[in-house]
Amino acid sequence: MHVVITGANRGIGKALADVLRKQDHQITGTARDGSAEVTLHVTDAVQHVAMAEKLESRPVDLLICNAGVYLDKGQKADGYPSEMWAQSFATNVTGVFLTIQALLPNLKKARGKVAILSSQMASHTRAPGGSYIYRASKAAVLNLGRNLATDLRPDGVAVGIYHPGWVQTDMGGRAADVSVNQAANGLMERFNELSLENSGCFETWEGHKHPY
Repeated sequence: MHVVITGANRGIGKALADVLRKQDHQITGTARDGSAEVTLHVTDAVQHVAMAEKLESRPVDLLICNAGVYLDKGQKADGYPSEMWAQSFATNVTGVFLTIQALLPNLKKARGKVAILSSQMASHTRAPGGSYIYRASKAAVLNLGRNLATDLRPDGVAVGIYHPGWVQTDMGGRAADVSVNQAANGLMERFNELSLENSGCFETWEGHKHPY
């Protein structure tokens, strides 16, 4: 299986890449700092073109859209500048779409799968306040994924959206309750279960359906 993972140089992305390599799958990882197989800042349309050209017509069995930012963590009500909104949505929403768009021919060729890492913070059922930008961007990418699931079904491409848990990464912090290995192994089980039958699902890393 050929798997493309964005943001594969650290955190959940790196853990997913490690799990897949141990299973002898072929991995194409991306990182904006050049530390993975493909240099890709997901907001850069030119780099997406370069990635697509590098992969040419190689089938992609699974695309994991993992790259993301949480720029407004800990912000106060008066601390949400417009540029922070723009940068967050450019990475967490537009970046996901550009990646899928660039690799769509490869996904169609494999009748592959797309796994989008969103968050439980995207759900309208969880509204404790704060983190307005992150919550809004993750809700937007959840909506994007569900609509793509509808449009890509005729091409045999399944799309799933997932909450990876509160994970012990640079983003999640040391107080988080799920290790990166737990999250990675749980997510891989979810990706393996993804099919056209459950395309458009929003699930937790443990396999529970999450309310939208």
